[in-house]
Amino acid sequence: MFVLTQFSEHGLKPPTAFSGLKGNPVNSRRPLRACFLAALAFAVASPARAAEPTASLKEAFKDLFPIGTAVNRSMVTGGEGFRRSAELNAQDVGVLKQHFNQITAENDMKWQLIHPREGADGYDFGPADALVSFGLSNQMQVVGHTLVWHSQTPNWVFAGTNPPPASATNAAPVATPIAATVAANANPNTNTNPNAAGTNQAGRRPGPPFGGGFGRYNGPRASRDELLQRMHDHIHTVVGRYKSRVKVWDVVNEALADGNGTNVLRGSLWSEIIGPDFVAKAFQYAHEADPGAILRYNDYGLENPAKRKRLIALVQELQAQKVPIHAIGSQAHVNVSSTFETMDQSLSEIATLGLPIHITELDVNSAQGGQRGFGADVASNAATTQGGLVGDADRKLADAYAGIFRAFVKHRDSVKLVTFWGVNDAVSWRAQGKPLLFNGDNQPKPAFDAVIQEAKKSSAR
Repeated sequence: MFVLTQFSEHGLKPPTAFSGLKGNPVNSRRPLRACFLAALAFAVASPARAAEPTASLKEAFKDLFPIGTAVNRSMVTGGEGFRRSAELNAQDVGVLKQHFNQITAENDMKWQLIHPREGADGYDFGPADALVSFGLSNQMQVVGHTLVWHSQTPNWVFAGTNPPPASATNAAPVATPIAATVAANANPNTNTNPNAAGTNQAGRRPGPPFGGGFGRYNGPRASRDELLQRMHDHIHTVVGRYKSRVKVWDVVNEALADGNGTNVLRGSLWSEIIGPDFVAKAFQYAHEADPGAILRYNDYGLENPAKRKRLIALVQELQAQKVPIHAIGSQAHVNVSSTFETMDQSLSEIATLGLPIHITELDVNSAQGGQRGFGADVASNAATTQGGLVGDADRKLADAYAGIFRAFVKHRDSVKLVTFWGVNDAVSWRAQGKPLLFNGDNQPKPAFDAVIQEAKKSSAR
């Protein structure tokens, strides 16, 4: 069993209560009463502002698990970026360095961006190289995301000379009996990513615009052997390039089916062309490329009992075949209605697989829409984060995060990494749902304090 290494802290000190104010109060000529009244007015004018942090997240949880976040390209390279001016981006980076000791590329290691063109000369390693250098130079662990996914994969990967089957143009999912079929009792309100034959759907969390690899590909297809060779070459090239520097990889992402059907795997082009063993092959190739890397399967909606059954069926089959799978990635895109009990039950069942659990893409939607789903489709989430926030959103968000982290701490023997999907609300793919611990001005919200309190409670036990 693999366990993540805890990193030594080279912490930046948290800002003091008045670090943003100009002048030196000690040398001020104003009367003491005036100073007192000015301070009182400042406090009254900001009733909703959370207390300044007294500890960084990574320091608070250093004895439990690393605390990570997804980063976009501008955070790594500097300057103006997606939704942020150069000044705001610099502030985002300051929060990143202060609070997190692990990073994941939001987009730059996905096939669409790192290998947009066919062939050995079709790679674009610049942004990913910058990410790895940034992480290591700041004593942060780097996670690779993701090697094989039905989305954000360019169409050339699946193209060939074989005519597509008739099923490629209809909505019937292709059966993929990885193990015994799983009786699905999915919540009908759960967001369902399409499982239609031939899907090569647009993914979530898109950063700067880029083309190709979106929508269905229904053209002539590669053969099984051709697609396996492309997968092999891509994985060996990417994982091999970052061997020993990227310690953890999302090898296969979101291969499980959604909805009320009985299939374990979604009907993606990977499963249609190669067959259900594409999952095992991907892990085999990644292990060949870097035998020392922690290889994980990553998916969303595992808080849903039906999706969790599919996960357990898939992983048990892989384990029976001696496939080198080393960790489970649970994305945990949840909502303010989420509770300690729901997360506790989810972690308890996943832990029966005997593998470390990594929380890979944590955020908590505070919008009125989407409070009953666990989906991760970008179009659906854009819709469900409309309509304003739930009432008393800050308190409900804090309560939800407190329960979620209470469950993480309870399962500390299994939970080995917690990664937020974004540094602050402004750069989040769920920006309108205000889902993170820091607002768009990088100020900590009450949820930040709630999470820190859970860390303090764990150390007092």
